[in-house]
Amino acid sequence: MNKTQIKALQTHVGTEADGFWGPNSIAATKSHLRSLMPKDNPWPSSSQSSLRSFYGTPSTETFTNPDIVRVDAPEWLRLYDTDKPVTAISCHKKVSESLLRALNAAYKKHPDFVRRYFGCHVGRTMRGGSSPSTHAYGAAIDLSASTNTNRSHWPLRSNMPIEVMEEFAKEGWLPAGAFWSRDAMHFQATR
Repeated sequence: MNKTQIKALQTHVGTEADGFWGPNSIAATKSHLRSLMPKDNPWPSSSQSSLRSFYGTPSTETFTNPDIVRVDAPEWLRLYDTDKPVTAISCHKKVSESLLRALNAAYKKHPDFVRRYFGCHVGRTMRGGSSPSTHAYGAAIDLSASTNTNRSHWPLRSNMPIEVMEEFAKEGWLPAGAFWSRDAMHFQATR
């Protein structure tokens, strides 16, 4: 992002528009997104015990949680950066309706970012760790990963629009880019 874009984002989230991204801008963005989340957020915390209690046993390479379902993907969803349609999304049954609402609402705001699907349910551990990923619970989705990589700082090096994050926040989902300052492709059904 350039200085003008940072100022616009700062104005959008309600902090001083000075063009420098730092602790005040980060805090304002988190506060802004939290204000959009439901008062009674339906999702668990991101601790492994809360995830297991709410979603059940995470999937692994040899085990798939029986609560993982396949839902029809929106007709506009494409696999990675191709024109290959995605016909179904595998996710936990508890998040399926919320996920589709967030995707459809975000698509209306920024279709080019939302239409690039990079996965939801994957039986794996967190990158660089040994604990199950929220993807292993079927409670996370990655979008536009080519321009919003795991290690790229948001918003300085990643370009996921705040409006996409807002639509997921309205469903109670945590937008990683805003809360972790990286991994802007990632949205998870945790508070």
